[in-house]
Amino acid sequence: MRPRIGSLFSGYGGLEMGVQSVLGGGVAWHCENDPAASKVLAYHDPNVPNLGDITTVNWSQVEPVHVLTGGFPCQPVSCAGKRAGTSDARWLFDEIVRALGGMGAQPGLCVFENVPGLLTANRGDAMARVVRGLASVSYVGRWRVVRAADVGAPHGRARVFIVAWPATDTHGTSWGRDIPRSVTPRQTQGAVPETRGRVRRGSSALDWGKYGPTIARWERILGRVAPPPTEPGTQKQPRLSPAFVEWLMGLPDGWVTDVPEVKRNSQLKVLGNGVVPQQAAMALRLLLPMEAAA
Repeated sequence: MRPRIGSLFSGYGGLEMGVQSVLGGGVAWHCENDPAASKVLAYHDPNVPNLGDITTVNWSQVEPVHVLTGGFPCQPVSCAGKRAGTSDARWLFDEIVRALGGMGAQPGLCVFENVPGLLTANRGDAMARVVRGLASVSYVGRWRVVRAADVGAPHGRARVFIVAWPATDTHGTSWGRDIPRSVTPRQTQGAVPETRGRVRRGSSALDWGKYGPTIARWERILGRVAPPPTEPGTQKQPRLSPAFVEWLMGLPDGWVTDVPEVKRNSQLKVLGNGVVPQQAAMALRLLLPMEAAA
């Protein structure tokens, strides 16, 4: 079966890239209201509809999907913010629950992602609300923390991944069948199709100092050389290069930076809010029910 994927809070599409690399399938629709991220999605998938603001969607009218993904907003639980958690207006996991409850046919698999602060915000009540919300629409599942470094990336970027399926499926799901359980960085390198984006040579002559081995490892995994980390800025001061961040995130060259009308600051925002596809692929392989792989 070629699964149809529904993508909530899509960003540049990293979470569904990871899911597709494991399960195959295609994206039936996005649900993303950020203007810059929406431009990235439209550039790569012009025929895939974008439902826009999740709070305004009538889910009974939306095309059913087999798999639902969502990297819901992290600001309410991030250690970089006030950590208001479930009382923050940006706490939108309840909208995911509303979507699942309102769909005519519920997805057979859900894959969600957030920062590790989800586990401790509101003294644990934020994560408990996620579990209770899924249970209220008859889903069960499991979670774990996976770092981008676990797939060979030269940065930590720990994230919580949650996989859930209908409670009526007593054996977990059939999604895990034939999925390898021993996961290495090399096994994840196909998470982003090579046909997406061009290959930029970069500069292998750069001196990365003590970071050289980790940079070289990610270059081998991605199959392309790292671009320079900085670019010319104002007043002759170098500034962070979005192309380098794009490479750090495991994306094809130009996936975000080549999209027309998305300027540098917006590029960095979209990239900073994104998911490393290879990391998501590893998490999904590890979280799919073992029973289904027998």
